[in-house]
Amino acid sequence: MNKSFSDKLKHFLKSWEMVLICIMAAEFIIFGAANAKFLRPALLLNSMNDFMSICIISLFVTFVMITGGIDIQAGAIVGLTSIIIGVSWQDFGCNIWVSVLIAIAVAAVCGAISGFFIAYCGVQAMVVTLGGSFLYAGIALLVSNLASTASYQGISGFPDAFRILAKYKFFGIVPSQLIIFLVLAVLAYILLHRTKYGRRIFLVGVNPQAASYSGINTKRVIMSTYVLSAVSAAIAGIVLTSYLGTAKSDLGSNFTLNIITAVVLGGTLSTGGKGSVAGTALASMIIGMLRFGLPLCFKVGTQYLDIPVGILLLVVVLGRSVAGNSATIRLMAKFKKSKAA
Repeated sequence: MNKSFSDKLKHFLKSWEMVLICIMAAEFIIFGAANAKFLRPALLLNSMNDFMSICIISLFVTFVMITGGIDIQAGAIVGLTSIIIGVSWQDFGCNIWVSVLIAIAVAAVCGAISGFFIAYCGVQAMVVTLGGSFLYAGIALLVSNLASTASYQGISGFPDAFRILAKYKFFGIVPSQLIIFLVLAVLAYILLHRTKYGRRIFLVGVNPQAASYSGINTKRVIMSTYVLSAVSAAIAGIVLTSYLGTAKSDLGSNFTLNIITAVVLGGTLSTGGKGSVAGTALASMIIGMLRFGLPLCFKVGTQYLDIPVGILLLVVVLGRSVAGNSATIRLMAKFKKSKAA
């Protein structure tokens, strides 16, 4: 029993998740040394509200990318969800929670449509989700035209019961958004790493043909991951609308780069077959703290924050490409032999 625990501990210490924990610790040290305000628990926890929607979506985009796909339409679905809630509540007189359910249902349909074209029609995921991002953003704009208020103003005045969803603080300090994220992270972890469905996702990503021959309905599995990703985008849209107190069609329009970076940085291969919820959760927090720490500690303008995130994505992708290159592997093997000799 002790040996088993020891083996697991050694494996964890060598894992990518441990590297991410070290990166997060480095952020605390660097930003904390630059500005002591960064280490204030209340300020740090409150800052999480600004990027928690990205964290939520990243969890389930991981499912998509493990199958070998990609989802760049999630940001558009956030805006579509937000404006559907606002218009159905303000202009059609629906109960706020009925509006929320309608928005989730619409998002699920959007994910199912994209997933169907990818899984059953064989269209490339990049093409479908890129088209989906434009389509759903356009539909969101059309829905906003149904509102009695100008689209640039947004829809506000939501009931307190809805607004408190993302503004409540447990023990006066822990934001409810963080609790929602942690609950979804646990659910995503169980679904991906502790169920037959999760094992099928990995098998599809490793070898779709072999998975199909073993009796797995690969098309259904692939399609389902896009539905889950879309529903997570809907949840993020609900949380963001509640937090801001305003429904707008363009909410989430700048999420795509951060979501993909979080998933890739978390250890998910862009080619599929490998990834983890824990890695994505840690990576999304790293990106969130980077976007909070740079303006606070080094006065970096918010309009430039996509630059370090983009650099981070390129470094990770290029690093993996070099590490997985056969020439690099042979060079490392020769180095180890020469060192042993």
